[in-house]
Amino acid sequence: MTAIEDFRRHLAECPLVAIIRGVTPDEVEAVGQAIFDAGIRIIEVPLNSPDPLASIRRLAALLGDRCVIGAGTVLNEAQVQEVDDAGGRLIVSPSTNPAVIRASVAAGLVSSPGYFTPSEAFIAIDNGAHALKMFPAEGLSAKVLKAHKAVLPKEVPVIVVGGVQPDDMAGWRDAGADAFGLGSGLYRPGQSAEDTGAKARAYVAGVRPA
Repeated sequence: MTAIEDFRRHLAECPLVAIIRGVTPDEVEAVGQAIFDAGIRIIEVPLNSPDPLASIRRLAALLGDRCVIGAGTVLNEAQVQEVDDAGGRLIVSPSTNPAVIRASVAAGLVSSPGYFTPSEAFIAIDNGAHALKMFPAEGLSAKVLKAHKAVLPKEVPVIVVGGVQPDDMAGWRDAGADAFGLGSGLYRPGQSAEDTGAKARAYVAGVRPA
């Protein structure tokens, strides 16, 4: 399967993206395995983490055949190439940068740029984005998302990122959120794999109510 096919399949199975900002290469395999064991199948290592490309290489070797591994905080085309070379298949940015989006698509990688306004969302889509990262969600609301979803193409998923907790996902889902990016609520630098796994399981339970 292609990267985008795997991304869509995993997102449909579990609509969560693990963002492990600050993880180190020596920690990443244990942390990644704990997240995988909890049921999350998309993992992002932000590029402002310590030696992020080494972490991506290790995660891709460990879980790349069962997960989509990628990078966050990708700000330019050179970084897209570096992530691709390290085995990453997902490019996430905090901004709507057409050059980064086009480079990601050209490389066969999943493009998920950040957006805050409908104008940014449509710029991203026009340049080939496969998914949209609504960021920062703390500055928006479920009502705003519902208005966005009324005009955005249904085939482009919106991933809500920023301050999401297990007990508030239902309201976002009711407003049309397709998925969630989990940052500091899931992982903080230095956190053990065991604690990360416990938090991941809480999110998985929260997004899949009985």
